Amino acid sequence: MTFLPSVVHAEYCGGHRIRITFNDHSQKTIDFLHWLEGPVFEPLKSPEYFRRFFIDGGTVVWPNGADIAPETLFEYKEPEKPFINRPEQALRKTRRR
Repeated sequence: MTFLPSVVHAEYCGGHRIRITFNDHSQKTIDFLHWLEGPVFEPLKSPEYFRRFFIDGGTVVWPNGADIAPETLFEYKEPEKPFINRPEQALRKTRRR
């Protein structure tokens, strides 16, 4: 990676989600819940504590020192949602008369 991403703005979006703006002006909303494992991340499971984040060193940081590398945030992709086959669509068939 030749581009070194840096977080320049972060906005709380509820739960464990933060809207991140990077130094290339790209934005994404990230759900951090899947990263909250291990002792340093334990306090962040509380939404009240989670929302106390701030930007330091080009990434999102919490008062206890927990952080996620800006490269990890930049490369994050939302998990794909499974295709849901809607029964009403499957039942719609055109009848020829």
